[in-house]
Amino acid sequence: MSRRNTGLTVRAPAKINLHLGVGGVRPDGMHPLLTVYQAVSLYDDLAAAPAEAWRLGLTVDDHVAAHEVPLAGDNIVDRAADLLAAHHGLARADHGAAVHITKAIPVAGGMAGGSADAAAALVALDRLWGLETCDDDLLAIAAELGSDVPFALLGGTAVGTGRGEIVTPVADHGSWWWVLALSARGMSTPAVYRHFDELHPDASPEPPPADALLAALDSGDPARLAATLHNDLQAPAFDLRPDLADRIARGEAEGALRGLVSGSGPTCVFLCGSGEHARAVAAALRVPDPATGAEPVVLVAHGPVAGAHVVEGLAAHG
Repeated sequence: MSRRNTGLTVRAPAKINLHLGVGGVRPDGMHPLLTVYQAVSLYDDLAAAPAEAWRLGLTVDDHVAAHEVPLAGDNIVDRAADLLAAHHGLARADHGAAVHITKAIPVAGGMAGGSADAAAALVALDRLWGLETCDDDLLAIAAELGSDVPFALLGGTAVGTGRGEIVTPVADHGSWWWVLALSARGMSTPAVYRHFDELHPDASPEPPPADALLAALDSGDPARLAATLHNDLQAPAFDLRPDLADRIARGEAEGALRGLVSGSGPTCVFLCGSGEHARAVAAALRVPDPATGAEPVVLVAHGPVAGAHVVEGLAAHG
């Protein structure tokens, strides 16, 4: 093994699904997927430093519900550490670390915030513990942690198949601008899939293809991409949360090229033609709720961006 690192910070991005095709439920209860992921510039940072024992801390942005992030041994970061150590035949109790997550990706928002943290943990702990795990093995460990974790390692734009865990980079010649309309309430992914099954009891076992969208990405044309965005979980999400349909309609009325529920929701994303266009749409959507006076959380992001990577110049928490 190589010398242990003295501490580092790894940054991992949120994802959005530009295409989410869902096949009929299999006998094992899973759904075959064909999705096109894009990593966007909303990030969680994970700092890791040497320590005798395992410690996990958390700082969140104002729009993130800290109480929804488990820290008492049930965080996906704990599971990432366990799997990484086991892969190398190590006794997990002998490998401590002081880990601190600085979280901006919302919890249960359809943007793979937990998956981003898991990917960041794999990269950070592999470096910290001097394990030198090869990329293929890191991707295999990531797939054990969750369907979106391999993409969080890879980043960019990629096709996901299987449960979404088999990722293949694709040609993407655009610089895409997005408005992200976050929600104060998360959504249960299993509940959205169950409602999909209720709405589509005879769904094809093969998810719909994404050929038109992939061609649009290759063209770099925002209008062409807008016309091909697709999410099979949007209709069930609308049924469960009618406010999401209203939000999509509002964003499109304010000039977005197209609105879409991200993943299983509830985050809604709006494609815009430029950074200036995105900032204008975001400003129009930041209208306080007349009942509560609360201003909705609306962010601007661009993609594609890199997957989990070490951030130079940021110190790890001790």
